[in-house]
Amino acid sequence: MDFSLILFLLVLITGLAWLGWWWFFERQSQPAAPRPWAIEYARVFFPVVLAVFLVRSFVVEPFRIPSGSMLPSLYVGDFLLVNKFTYGIRLPVINRKIIDLGAPKRGDVMVFRYPLNPKVNYIKRVVGLPGDVVAYRNKQLLINGTPASRTADGRFYFDQLHLLGKSSARFTESIDDAAYSIIVDPDGDGRDMEVTVPAESYFVMGDNRDRSNDSRFWRFVPEENIVGRAFVIWMSWKGFSNGGVRWNRLGESVR
Repeated sequence: MDFSLILFLLVLITGLAWLGWWWFFERQSQPAAPRPWAIEYARVFFPVVLAVFLVRSFVVEPFRIPSGSMLPSLYVGDFLLVNKFTYGIRLPVINRKIIDLGAPKRGDVMVFRYPLNPKVNYIKRVVGLPGDVVAYRNKQLLINGTPASRTADGRFYFDQLHLLGKSSARFTESIDDAAYSIIVDPDGDGRDMEVTVPAESYFVMGDNRDRSNDSRFWRFVPEENIVGRAFVIWMSWKGFSNGGVRWNRLGESVR
């Protein structure tokens, strides 16, 4: 079940329980009727759950990187904060935009509901806006016929167990005002393609270009699936066996 829906139901249940007891049993009772333990718990937890629900729905939401599709920008085990209002204010649970404050830009790292399974959140980089012609040929990204600027930046060496000893070419890629790192495996399947991004949709790609399930495979992110823009790493955990916390990544901006 969607976590936002769970929080909403908790707010509804605790709030109605507390308010209902007060209205029917305490409002005019002198002295006030003793509260059952369930009502007392509802009274205590309602403001806490309500605060979490409001902050998570309208301000920031935590997100954990589950895979290496955004390497070298984001590592497996990075915990991010996602800005929920950069792209507009949305009603929780139904995710409908009610106030338009902006739109995704090329180069943004965006969290969204996976179009093939909206119960799952994905994170990728926006490379194509509505109306753009996006192409990927011979490991090169092109936007409206213009290749994205790319400069070599050495190699990236994997620390994941199943990839130990392997590396990929690292590049700094630039789109508009955004510059970020990507990795490319010369022997990987680049999935050459060319598409036009439809209205109210976005084309996204992982920075780990040959190990990413992205718009090259399932096409576009509808506007209504957007969750928010990732902006900071607040924790990075690589596991007890690998040394625990990556201290150097804490507080790092997502770009």
